[in-house]
Amino acid sequence: MTAAIVPPATTTEAAPVRRAAQPIPTTRLVRVELRKMFTTRSGFWMLISIGVLSVLAAGSVLIFAPDTDVTYETFATAIGFPMSVILPMIAILAVTSEWSQRSGLTTFTLVPSRGRVIVAKAIATFVVGVASWTVAFAVGVVGNVLGSTIVGLDTVWDVSLAAAAQILLGNLVGMAIGFTLGVVLRNSAAAIVAYFVVSLVLPGILVLLAQVRSWFADLQPWIDWNETQITLFERATDTGEEWAMLGSTTMIWIVIPLVVGLLSLRRSEVK
Repeated sequence: MTAAIVPPATTTEAAPVRRAAQPIPTTRLVRVELRKMFTTRSGFWMLISIGVLSVLAAGSVLIFAPDTDVTYETFATAIGFPMSVILPMIAILAVTSEWSQRSGLTTFTLVPSRGRVIVAKAIATFVVGVASWTVAFAVGVVGNVLGSTIVGLDTVWDVSLAAAAQILLGNLVGMAIGFTLGVVLRNSAAAIVAYFVVSLVLPGILVLLAQVRSWFADLQPWIDWNETQITLFERATDTGEEWAMLGSTTMIWIVIPLVVGLLSLRRSEVK
């Protein structure tokens, strides 16, 4: 009697199905960055100061401006000055908070693509800039209507939609300069100091150089971003040359430094 050798039954178990990790949507990243801009104490008070200073600027026009100067342009100019200082600071803090608040390690662990994080910060900064100026323009409208009613004159709307768009563009350019400095330096104090040097000290040096060197006078508008920004604020930019100058200064002060800063940021160690 022979025993038959029966091979053991082979059991095949299905391999567990692995779910592919879905990338975090950009919209969610933007919402998170917007929330960060409100939750930090510095960012919160910066944003609050926009509304407060807009109201104070409008009130100062009502109190101190002559009756003939109660126009929408006067209100827009008064509100625009503090806005042009605060908005770039907000753009700087939007980037440098990852290092000053030491949240960068958590952020870049959850989202390893640092470029996506910076893009989300840029979009959030743009949204804050547009929203802030919408509030400022609305405050100017209320102040203009109220002021003309108080002084008993006709309401003067001497700022066209095109001029308002240029004012908004000029402030977004200023925010882009601050954002770029934040990416390059990644330190709040250093970036803020650098912004004031670039916006206040450097233009004076360039103007002086243009006065003492005739060959530099024609070159200055092509490299002085403050000059092109003033053009956006004060008059209509309606010639191809003026838009070309804006493109040149944007390339020199925003695009090239931002690319260099992003390359450095992608290789730097986050602690």
